[in-house]
Amino acid sequence: MMVMLPAMALPAMAAPPAQSNKPEVQMMVKLKPSMTEGRFKALLSKRGGRQAGEVSKLGIRVIRVSAEASDQCRGELRSDVDVEYTEPDYKAEALGTANDPYFTQGSEWHLGKIQAPAAWDISTGASSIVVAVVDTGVLKSHPDLTGKVLNGYDFVANDTDATDENGHGTAVAGTVAPASNNGVGVAGVAWGNPILPVRVLDATGSGNYSAICNGIIYAADSGAKIINLSLGGTSSSQALQDAVNYAWNKQCVIVAAAGNSGNNIALYPAACTNVIAVSATDSADAHPSWSNYGSYVDVSAPGLDILTLYGSNQYAVWSGTSFSCPVASGVAALMASANPSLINSQLVDLLIKNSDDIGTPGYDVYFGNGRVNALRAVTAAKSFSNTLDGTAPVASITTPTNGAFVKVPSQNVTLSGTDNVAVTRIELYIDGRRVSSSTASSVTYSWNTRKIAAGAHKLQARAYDAAGNVGTSPIVTVYR
Repeated sequence: MMVMLPAMALPAMAAPPAQSNKPEVQMMVKLKPSMTEGRFKALLSKRGGRQAGEVSKLGIRVIRVSAEASDQCRGELRSDVDVEYTEPDYKAEALGTANDPYFTQGSEWHLGKIQAPAAWDISTGASSIVVAVVDTGVLKSHPDLTGKVLNGYDFVANDTDATDENGHGTAVAGTVAPASNNGVGVAGVAWGNPILPVRVLDATGSGNYSAICNGIIYAADSGAKIINLSLGGTSSSQALQDAVNYAWNKQCVIVAAAGNSGNNIALYPAACTNVIAVSATDSADAHPSWSNYGSYVDVSAPGLDILTLYGSNQYAVWSGTSFSCPVASGVAALMASANPSLINSQLVDLLIKNSDDIGTPGYDVYFGNGRVNALRAVTAAKSFSNTLDGTAPVASITTPTNGAFVKVPSQNVTLSGTDNVAVTRIELYIDGRRVSSSTASSVTYSWNTRKIAAGAHKLQARAYDAAGNVGTSPIVTVYR
């Protein structure tokens, strides 16, 4: 069954920039309401820059300027009282590769591992719960996607044709929600849910953060409940965080791949606040050497040798957190389908709480809170009642105090949460990045302060309860 989405205004896009023989740099500029159009154009013209696009819902302009003038232009914009922030328009990449780019009869081991067949006895998905695949586009002509793909948008070519020119997005779509139980090809995790294709990466699998921001916003405005981001870059971005927050405030569940570099370097948008970051597991519930790890990882999911779609009518085995991500997205889609009354924070909390604890007992940086379990998560979602608890926990940081100077080489940070029923999880964020997660209601985190930058640093605690309510502490500002 196809879901008809309401007509909506697309982000205004500027005409393609004029060709230049000089190397250019692309940046994003968030303007304050006090900035006039005329003065902004004058600022750009002064350094030979021009507007090349925008993220209209966030008030962000995408500009291009010659490489030789870029540093001076960025400095002038950052110091301007009418500019909120300026940052490079970083690149992100698709996070997965096809191991065997040909038709194969491999097994779909990952579905049994997460107990998806048993979860399907509760829900196979719902046509009203849309999963957005923000990626290289989707080939809706693939036999396993017949009737499953909605009309989307292409933020690379700026048109309504979101056809995949790379193959990655189609493979991701085939992992989360292909047409299943039809005697054709492969089965997906949430095969009753429709797919919204949003193209933000080009034929090489690369794309700018500004396109990804527009893609996230478009998915949220188009009614997607789950947004799958099997892509990432190593540069943090306020614009990307703003786009994630926009979708979160529209009750979307945002799921992102943790990365395939085999290190603990944070990847974005996975490391953004309000995003479920997913690392990979293999068939033995072990951590593949190439899967990223770190304190930003929330859960893990199968990501090695995942049989899914390839090309216009074939199948292949793919690996990467790009495929762990849609497995987790599929579980979230099943949960939302089983109980549409759940808000996004409740879905996230139930997904995390009902994962299978593997590796070191409790939270760890390789598997997060555990490997996703579709049966446990969908069962919990189905039986959950929103009438049980509407009171958010209270989170606090008692040490250090606001305005304090941190100790070197380490500073203990003591945080706690209280609730009218019970606190299920408490997290610590330092400068917007999560550094600790615990199921205890009180915890002391040892913060390595030897290499932090001089100046101010912001600490904040978050506490969660079983109903998905979230409480945040006041920000504690400390100095190095």
